[in-house]
Amino acid sequence: MVDIAGLNSRHGIAGQVVFREGAGGLALMEVSNGQASAGIALQGAHLMTWTPRQGRPVIWLSGAAKLAAGKSIRGGVPVCWPWFGPHPGEVAFPAHGFARTSAWEVVETTALDDERTRVVFRLPRTPATQAQWPHPSELEYRITVGATLELDLVTRNTGDAPFTLGAALHTYFAVSDIRHIAIRGLEACDYLDKVDAGRRKQQSGPVTFSGETDRIYLDTDADVLIEDPGWQRRIRIAKGGSRSTVVWNPWIEKADRMGDLGEEGYLSMVCVETANAADDVVTVMPAAEHHLWTRFSVESLDA
Repeated sequence: MVDIAGLNSRHGIAGQVVFREGAGGLALMEVSNGQASAGIALQGAHLMTWTPRQGRPVIWLSGAAKLAAGKSIRGGVPVCWPWFGPHPGEVAFPAHGFARTSAWEVVETTALDDERTRVVFRLPRTPATQAQWPHPSELEYRITVGATLELDLVTRNTGDAPFTLGAALHTYFAVSDIRHIAIRGLEACDYLDKVDAGRRKQQSGPVTFSGETDRIYLDTDADVLIEDPGWQRRIRIAKGGSRSTVVWNPWIEKADRMGDLGEEGYLSMVCVETANAADDVVTVMPAAEHHLWTRFSVESLDA
């Protein structure tokens, strides 16, 4: 049972940060400042929503998302760590790792001088997680909420041997209609097409959508732009510590099978993930750290 009163006493900020109990008994953090608002579940340190002031929501959360202990939340920004996709050796281990369904600790909350709010989480090591990830390490997650949203996932190697990890910030973005958006910044990039048996292909022109899409774009660190003429906006995704970008939309049949995407939910979302996936896994040396970092901003499509 999470001590909501204790969280508010230690980490609440008057007028900016408050904790409450949500559906399924999950502890939720609500952040609100002069620039934006956001909602975060402590399970998974899962950022569920982010909405700049006088703007539409940028991060998409399914209306049918299930909030329950030990279950991943459909939408928002699931944290995939310390592997991306299925575990390379143990089929019984959860896809995308255990971080997104684990209980995280709040380390600090800070009202910054420029009106933004920074919150810092840490993932405790438990016998269950050590059984899946025996490497001595620390995982910290810094979320900065303002007119832009910054996410910084920091992995530290506290042992005396290197280890290799995969990760992703599996971000669901809200769009007016998936059929009418375009994603730019990945032109001429090679990608692995997971809908077509992982075949390697090359992107021609912007990414558009007319069916199920599941691709890992390779060797790219450029900004990615989601152009949405229906809402006359462009979402800019900048990143660091990543040379791979995942683009995903389940389309009709897979969305129906998933059960928690909501009726026609696939039309209103697209995942563009800052990742360390496929060949872009990262080796972290002893006493070193790796930052998987991304920043989201919103621009007028006329700009």
